[in-house]
Amino acid sequence: MFQLDSRLAGDTLEVASLTLCQVLLFNDRRYPWLILVPRQRGVTEILDLSVADQAQLWREVTLVAQVLRQAQPGLKLNIGALGNVVSQLHVHLVLRHAADPAWPGPVWGHSPREPYGDEEGRTALKLWQTLLEQEAKS
Repeated sequence: MFQLDSRLAGDTLEVASLTLCQVLLFNDRRYPWLILVPRQRGVTEILDLSVADQAQLWREVTLVAQVLRQAQPGLKLNIGALGNVVSQLHVHLVLRHAADPAWPGPVWGHSPREPYGDEEGRTALKLWQTLLEQEAKS
């Protein structure tokens, strides 16, 4: 049975469920940052997924990437699946720009995150949920 890693659960807000993945919003108001986690037990690498699930993962990465780029066109999209701290397979999709606090370096470990306030978090979740629903229908 799938269980989200406690560190991911503690650092994110749940946005939606896709066919394979749970979509999470990294709880840092400085970055448009979504994370996809395949809902499969014991998976640490993309290669641990079946060929069909690997293809589904990339379809979902593409969907979420399109949503991010449509929401804020012109920004640099970073996609990564590091797993050095949290071994559970998860794919980060982060929009970057020259004025963000970590630019041009990596966002991971740059500085303590700045969590959303309650209302700001609800607004961000609603935005990403709405955009995902719209993109999935098109």
